[in-house]
Amino acid sequence: MPMSQSDTSRAYCPNDPTFGSILKSLPATSAALGLETRVINVRGPSDLDSAFATAKRENLQALLIGTGPFFVSHRAEVTALAAKAKLPALYGIREFVLAGGLMSYGTDLANLYREMARLVDKIFKGASAADLPIARPNKFELLINLKAAKALGLTFSPSFLATADEVVE
Repeated sequence: MPMSQSDTSRAYCPNDPTFGSILKSLPATSAALGLETRVINVRGPSDLDSAFATAKRENLQALLIGTGPFFVSHRAEVTALAAKAKLPALYGIREFVLAGGLMSYGTDLANLYREMARLVDKIFKGASAADLPIARPNKFELLINLKAAKALGLTFSPSFLATADEVVE
């Protein structure tokens, strides 16, 4: 779904430290892609309706939703509001797609948790935590929800769908 020369928006909870690095890289990344971006702050559940209304009123073309605890815990409401506003949204974890969201690309959490368990096992077996490597996500996954795409009037090429780790129908 190319988004050149269009407006995109990021829904962001300013109390969420997990989104900070994305916000720092946003201006350069957006410029490199030829996109204009708008950050919409969401401080709590009462801000969700107005955030989506703002995105719709400003005719934004797509949303990138944060993956911090606030958005994850409100994923059903977030995906429902994106669908109601008829705004394509990209999420960082699969749970949003399973809740009805359009697509996600991000860390495969099950793989990450297995890696964490492997490191904890090493510590329990006597390894020093200081001697273990810093573990970063090394497996990412793309999920696409065809039902959500159809509701938005979007179609994806067969070659793009073939790149997905999972297609939800």
